[in-house]
Amino acid sequence: MNGMETEIINRVAGSSLVSLDLETYYHPGQRVVYDLKDNLYMGLILKEKEFRAFLKEHDWSQYAGKNVAITCTEDAIVPTWAYMLLTLQLQPYANTVVFGTLSDLDEKLYFDAIATINPEDYRDAKVVVKGCSKVPVPTAAYVELTRRLQPVVQSLLFGEPCSTVPLYKRPKG
Repeated sequence: MNGMETEIINRVAGSSLVSLDLETYYHPGQRVVYDLKDNLYMGLILKEKEFRAFLKEHDWSQYAGKNVAITCTEDAIVPTWAYMLLTLQLQPYANTVVFGTLSDLDEKLYFDAIATINPEDYRDAKVVVKGCSKVPVPTAAYVELTRRLQPVVQSLLFGEPCSTVPLYKRPKG
């Protein structure tokens, strides 16, 4: 060059952007599915007497600390009370219980974690919601976070601080 050295300035580090990474809200606990199909008679119906006997005899402690999605993958009519009884058995042991798939379970875990975020901590901030993570973050979690933060933030962006997609900017006035 011409003998003059140019100082490299990290504009991202000096910016007022606040980075929020949903990956940090990932619940590390094991995720399991309890499928009621195993309790169906001939894969078709649930017999109440046999089901209640199973509920009393089954070792529910194996679900201690786990996150459980309860479902029935057979095309059978399962009464709502069966899922309720199953939940009552799992509740003392499991970290959380949801009706649905593992995806539904992940959404519930993220929604619970997002509910712990105090939106006031982001009042008038320029927030970048990180988009890349090493763990799966459901799209629903990004939607819920947006819903909670939009009323308080000055602006909301998606991506990395060095390369963002603008999503929202509070109107002036």
